[in-house]
Amino acid sequence: MNWYRYDDADNLVLTLHIQTGEKNTEAAGLHGDALRIKLAAAPVKGKANTALLKFLAKHFDVPLNQVILRQGDKSRHKVIIIQQPGCSPDVLYSELQN
Repeated sequence: MNWYRYDDADNLVLTLHIQTGEKNTEAAGLHGDALRIKLAAAPVKGKANTALLKFLAKHFDVPLNQVILRQGDKSRHKVIIIQQPGCSPDVLYSELQN
């Protein structure tokens, strides 16, 4: 899968496509080389970015300060760094299989 990789420091790098204003916050399949995430938050004053970072911190079992928005502050296409993730990216993808 191309939507994630590990960098030289063993940080997890995620490529995401974000859909805001959805009913629930959840992983929703692949969108090209990115994992599509539906967010219940609206893209107003950074609320969607904050909701995304909290969602990822919870799923990867890390403190919020270990989830870094690297690219895409005002874009649907985002690159996120998870420092020292507590679990593998399969935690998001396995949600899709249920």
